Amino acid sequence: MSQTTAPLASSTERHRLYEDALAILLGTLMVSIGIALFSKAMIMTGGAAGLALLLQYATGLEFGLLFSVINLPFYWLAFRRMGLGFTLRTFVAVGVVSLLVQATPLWLAIASVQPIYAALAGGSIMGLGLLALARHRTAIGGVNILALYLQEKRGWRAGWTQLAIDAGIFTGALFVLPLDRLAVSLIGTLVLNAVLGMNHKPGRYRGVS
Repeated sequence: MSQTTAPLASSTERHRLYEDALAILLGTLMVSIGIALFSKAMIMTGGAAGLALLLQYATGLEFGLLFSVINLPFYWLAFRRMGLGFTLRTFVAVGVVSLLVQATPLWLAIASVQPIYAALAGGSIMGLGLLALARHRTAIGGVNILALYLQEKRGWRAGWTQLAIDAGIFTGALFVLPLDRLAVSLIGTLVLNAVLGMNHKPGRYRGVS
């Protein structure tokens, strides 16, 4: 007697609104704590958050303002590439991260932090936060959206495009950060991407938003 295999779609569950909201709150909270550690140690990462940190170090402007402005051009691309729901969730997540990063020093006083600890702990925390957001189809940076858009329109591979953009950001950091902080920044970025790479794989998580 043959056994009928249930379609893959039947195991997929749609997230409820409150589940998306809680995931965005939890994810952005973890990302903001990681950024606070990076900022205190004066290290950086890739993507929009890394560019905002670099500009903060170079200009003295607040991270929240820089992060919000950097992401503005990417919302239209997000809408065209990923749809309205993704764009709205991303817009909210970027706004919440911007607010939480500014508010965190009022709630959590960090007198000092060793850069290598900030890289390891901050990278891990941010990776987990980004993982929570990704599983609810939410992002906090426009670099990945731009990479996906250029892949669709120009045929450029998204991974290589994002790597090239991040390389440009780190090259710019040579003029702002000491070499030892830049080296530690690379460690933090590797940790962050390792957390995502090990846990965010196709087919591993069935929930959809």
